[in-house]
Amino acid sequence: WEFNGSFYQPSAFLMMGIPGLEALHPWISIPFCALYLTALLGNCVILFIIRRTPSLHEPMYYFLSMLAVTDLGLALCTLPTTLGLFWFNVRRIAFDACLAQMYFIHILSFIESSVLLAMAFDRFVAISHPLRHSAILTRSTVLKIGLAIVLRGMVSLLPIPFLLKRLTYCGRTELSHSFCFHPDIMNLACADIKVNVFYGMIVLLSTVGMDFIFIVLSYILIIRTVLSLTTREECLKALNTCVSHICAVLVFFIPMIGLSMIHRFGRNVPPLVNTLVAYTYLTIPPALNPVIYSIKSTHIREALLRALCRKRG
Repeated sequence: WEFNGSFYQPSAFLMMGIPGLEALHPWISIPFCALYLTALLGNCVILFIIRRTPSLHEPMYYFLSMLAVTDLGLALCTLPTTLGLFWFNVRRIAFDACLAQMYFIHILSFIESSVLLAMAFDRFVAISHPLRHSAILTRSTVLKIGLAIVLRGMVSLLPIPFLLKRLTYCGRTELSHSFCFHPDIMNLACADIKVNVFYGMIVLLSTVGMDFIFIVLSYILIIRTVLSLTTREECLKALNTCVSHICAVLVFFIPMIGLSMIHRFGRNVPPLVNTLVAYTYLTIPPALNPVIYSIKSTHIREALLRALCRKRG
């Protein structure tokens, strides 16, 4: 512990695995290894296929590349501490390292939310204004959207580590997960955390909350456009282009909203439920997104098959 007058700050936090199942951590690590391996390989394959296939150099797949890079970042942020805990029982994480991990986890989560919004806008333009799609979403426009997404996440979350560093901590140093999460660290403080709670809520609502609302609005407009199409085949074809994105939105937002609610209002929720929701939020989307797009996107699937055939030949 570091002591400076009445100010206390732990030198490290202790991470927790799955409560009640500590003896089974080596076995539990097997599905986690499979998820991380799927996330790393799957997203790298998506990036490789898009990079090597000129026909995929269009806005939809540029945004998919951004999603793949974000998912890779999320997987790499939590992989060392999670597998370190399950394999070697390494529970200790330095205070500053914990703040850094927390900052990048939250930035990447906010970026993923914004990329999903950009993908929803791309689907809306492609379905509602197909003739103007390439003129509206040019390469430079997509690049500007990507830069704006990254800057918004970095700037909005920049005060969070400093707000946590100013707090006095006492007594408990056990985190609820095998990674660092803002509400988790904040609740270990024995100082007034009203500023942290208020700022965290404002940032969450103004970024992820607004992204989700605009995604829903985009699909309301898409459905209105689809219903105006003359034939059933055209309706199904238009909606089929959105299936992968809808799955990615649900896989990301449902556990994220659940985890946020648990940390803020779920005082009586069993620790096991909290832990499972947290792991679902940070490990399932990076692993499932490349699988979803590989299965549902005909262009990705065909490009992947062509690449495999070239290697065999």
